[in-house]
Amino acid sequence: MAQKRDYYEVLGVSKSATDEEIKKAYRKLAKKYHPDANPDNKEEAEKKFKEVNEAYETLSDKQKRQMYDQFGFNGPNFSGNQGGGSYYYSSGFDGFGDFGDLGDIFSSFFGGSSRSRSRASNSAVKGNDLRVVTEITFEESYLGTEKEITVTRNESCPSCKGTGSAKGTKPETCSVCKGTGTIRQVAQTPFGQMQTQRTCNNCGGTGKVINNPCTECRGKGTVRKVARIKVKLPEGIDDGQTVVLKGEGEAGKNGGPNGDLYIVVKVKKHKIYSRKAEHVLCEIPITFTTATLGGEVEVPMVDGTKEKYRIPEGTATNTKFVIRNKGFKNINGGWRGDFVFTVTVQVPKKLTSEQRELLVQLAKTMNEQPPIKRKGIFG
Repeated sequence: MAQKRDYYEVLGVSKSATDEEIKKAYRKLAKKYHPDANPDNKEEAEKKFKEVNEAYETLSDKQKRQMYDQFGFNGPNFSGNQGGGSYYYSSGFDGFGDFGDLGDIFSSFFGGSSRSRSRASNSAVKGNDLRVVTEITFEESYLGTEKEITVTRNESCPSCKGTGSAKGTKPETCSVCKGTGTIRQVAQTPFGQMQTQRTCNNCGGTGKVINNPCTECRGKGTVRKVARIKVKLPEGIDDGQTVVLKGEGEAGKNGGPNGDLYIVVKVKKHKIYSRKAEHVLCEIPITFTTATLGGEVEVPMVDGTKEKYRIPEGTATNTKFVIRNKGFKNINGGWRGDFVFTVTVQVPKKLTSEQRELLVQLAKTMNEQPPIKRKGIFG
């Protein structure tokens, strides 16, 4: 399989390009590579044309562009039976997809009314994408987890299979527009004949008329339902990252594909741990004697285990130590960050007379002025 080119490279723009710059580059290349403009090299032009369209479909959508910038092509790409769909973390976006604003390009290039044709109401339309937010714990973010997402969406009517017609019947071709969904009219003007086009009132632009509507969906072809979908969130997923379940959005129209479900992850704050990139950060208290003499401490890991770590003698408070490869897993590259802990030396607040005397003697041996125990005003 041929390696995909970077979308920015395909459009010839920088990664910091504005939406307007991306659109301008796209329009220029779409004109250049349209198959009808390249009759002598139609096959190669069509390949280039699809590549340009795919790049624009991703980079012109704010959310898709953000995911592409974050994960690229090589992010985790899982496929499985998640309620009938697959899910992925990279941009993916395989296939040709919607033509975006190509109607304008066709119109300006060929002088026709391509927008009307490409956007005809009776053509297949992809269903709406949906967006939900799910909250997980810090530990679930570290270890990965499976969540059940509840979403209310329009689904294809099971009774009529999305046609809108009662069982045993089917929509009929509109007799007014002959199935085109539009009515053309010719009017005489001082400049000659002018042809106009409007949506057919009889069928509402669908090209079909439903004489016997389905009783379950009342002719709409879709019904409102609550769906429960299980999704696996990978190890290392971070706050604000998005998981996409392909085909788990709302039902398409006129045989179009279902939309996608965007799941935005929110990670709860932890009392002990925090995260910086793929590193886990935390503070570990140690005793005054351990800081002075050195010693072994047990460091609690995010996964519930404990790591033994040797603290060197003479350790000052706020000293940082690193346990390698015990941080978060990078969901794109698979490598792990580190566990970084900062020690805070706990100074004893209450001492027995024996402990105090020992510290006084220690201070004397180190040529330090021992603390003076002041007497009260009554002796």
